[in-house]
Amino acid sequence: MMGGVRLEAITWERLGDLLADRLLDLKPDDGSPWPRIAFDGAPAARPGDLAQRVSEALRIRGRPSLVVGAADFLRPASLRFEYGHRDIEAYYDGWLDTGALWREVFGPLEAGGSGRVLPDLWDPLTDRATRSPYAQLPPGGALLLHGPLLLRHWFPFDLTVHLLLSPGALRRRTPESEHWTLPAYERYEAEVDPVAAVDILVRADDPRHPAWRG
Repeated sequence: MMGGVRLEAITWERLGDLLADRLLDLKPDDGSPWPRIAFDGAPAARPGDLAQRVSEALRIRGRPSLVVGAADFLRPASLRFEYGHRDIEAYYDGWLDTGALWREVFGPLEAGGSGRVLPDLWDPLTDRATRSPYAQLPPGGALLLHGPLLLRHWFPFDLTVHLLLSPGALRRRTPESEHWTLPAYERYEAEVDPVAAVDILVRADDPRHPAWRG
């Protein structure tokens, strides 16, 4: 039990297999041929690792997928840091380039879309456009988008996964230089309540021993 939620112990390998099997039969409600899945979680929970694991499990099953990281769709530094390098409101509301994600990722995967997706847009380390080529996702291919605070943007996900860390684990596993971001996750829990909102919940306090509700 965690916060009144009953969870079942599982391995990461088994979890990846179960999620991949579930995606094989997932049909978007809007008629799109491309299922769109969120792997939501703070960087310390490493949601990208689970997304990659599911992608590999899908590949073995003959189903294509595209893993996209929200961190590759951040706005330029001049906009992210307009009010300082540790402005919590900017981090919560203004770092992610939601317009670019709608235009370059979700738009092409709507019913009648082209399936031609930009896998990344901006490198936050160099603060330059990545200039990556577009990826063609064939019908039936799944978008696996990972990153923090994803469920507050009204993105059209067909399945949502949240990697949960207790406040103590989140603080321990977040680098001290990034502790200033922790109030954003407290606000996210209060405003969005991802534990109740998602389809699949994964507790990742101990990276060796996850547990889940699915």
